[in-house]
Order: sequence, then structure tokens, then C-alpha cells
Amino acid sequence: MVITPNNNFIKMNDIEKVISEMDFKYFGTGQHKMDADTFFATDNTILLDVRAKEEQESIKLSLTHHCKVLEIPTNEIPKRINEIPKDKTIGVFCSAGTRATIIFAYLKSKGYNDVKIILGGYLPLMAAVMPGKLYKKLNK
Repeated sequence: MVITPNNNFIKMNDIEKVISEMDFKYFGTGQHKMDADTFFATDNTILLDVRAKEEQESIKLSLTHHCKVLEIPTNEIPKRINEIPKDKTIGVFCSAGTRATIIFAYLKSKGYNDVKIILGGYLPLMAAVMPGKLYKKLNK
């Protein structure tokens, strides 16, 4: 066990186990990531928006026709982890990918098996919800 600056305990064996499973094959096959188009085409998903509250207030991700969006800033994930379901594919999103990567590893260490980093930030996400793609989704 390690004590963080906030006096929280972390079981190092959890994160060590996750990291030890991330070998060349894991990263080479892209098991940790998913593009927005593929994510939106997947059933039973939740987009976990880990951007700061101020970012979420500035650019709201209302993806009503694509998936549920759960807004939990990175720093609030540990105390709000019970809001994140384990029975869905969790796509972790932030503007540049850094926070998404941190939360991806954290969730994996907490037993979340189906977690993906949504690639590319805003531009690919917005491209995936453009009118033509939305029209096709709504008229399947």
C-alpha cells in the first residue's frame, strides 16, 4: 500500500497487474483505444467525459442519439466511481487524450474490463456526429 498526498491508500498490486498485462501485443493490436465512429456504432456504451467542469460547461457533449454521456472530471473519478457502470463499454474522452489515458488505467485497475480511450479529442468526435452520419444512424 502507498499513501497519496491526500492520505488515500492505493493497492499497488492492482495497477501493477494492469500494467503488466499491457504488453507489445496489447498495444500493437489497439485493445486500449477506439475511434469515435466505431464507439458510436457499438451497443451498450457510455461516454465518460473526464474534462474539467469548466470545459464541460463550455462545450457540452449531448450525444442523445449516440450514447449516454457521463460527465465526471478526472479529479472526481475516485470518489464517484460507483456512478460508472461495469456492464457497459466505457469510452473515456478528454480534449487531448492524457486524462483519458490516466482514467483508462485507473478504471482497469478497479476491475473495469471493457474500457476504451476515445481517440483524437474534439475533431474526430465532432466528425462522428456530423449531419450525414447522424442521418444514417437515425434511419437504419
